Amino acid sequence: MPASAPPLRPEIQFASLEQQGETAQLGMWAFLVNETLFFGALIFTYYIYRLSYPHEFAAAAKDAVLWCGSVNLVILLTSSLTMVLAINAGAQDQRQAMIGWLIATAALGGVFLLIKGYEYYLDFQDKVVPVVNFAAKPGEGSAGQLFWVFYWVATGLHAIHLTVGIGLVLYMLLRRIRHGEITPAYYAPLEVVGIYWSFVDAVWLFLYPCIYLVGRS
Repeated sequence: MPASAPPLRPEIQFASLEQQGETAQLGMWAFLVNETLFFGALIFTYYIYRLSYPHEFAAAAKDAVLWCGSVNLVILLTSSLTMVLAINAGAQDQRQAMIGWLIATAALGGVFLLIKGYEYYLDFQDKVVPVVNFAAKPGEGSAGQLFWVFYWVATGLHAIHLTVGIGLVLYMLLRRIRHGEITPAYYAPLEVVGIYWSFVDAVWLFLYPCIYLVGRS
């Protein structure tokens, strides 16, 4: 912690830093419950249509760029590890290690978005963007377009959530850690960001098989 930084004190509405941290975590969990219901409804709708049009969905999913989704899966799983290591470093007062792991986490998130952007470019070239330039492939039929509607909505929302996550990590680096607000006695803000980041990773674990593994077995 910088020598000039004042000792950390809880906000006036909290009796202690521990209570403040627990409240922050509870707030994040409440927010993620709503997000889980939203993505859960989206994936449930996907499975309803997939059961209704199994062959069309399988034919459409074969056009998804498997290597992009697979590489991004590894990237996000790795970013979960770096986030956990950052939190652990913060709890043990290893400031430089904490900063390094957070930078790695944000960088991995950025690489994910770059690969996803390239995949979107390939999708556009392959004419699988509903409304814009969609062209049904043999075996897909009109129902195949439903798969791509799900693909763009689900991956687009996930990319937005990941972008928010990267912003939160950068906020930790540029504001909280820089001003000495993360210490072994109080690193709850970092844990809150870690909870959010884990949620974003978990969403991709569900989207990956829905998009990239259908029709490939």
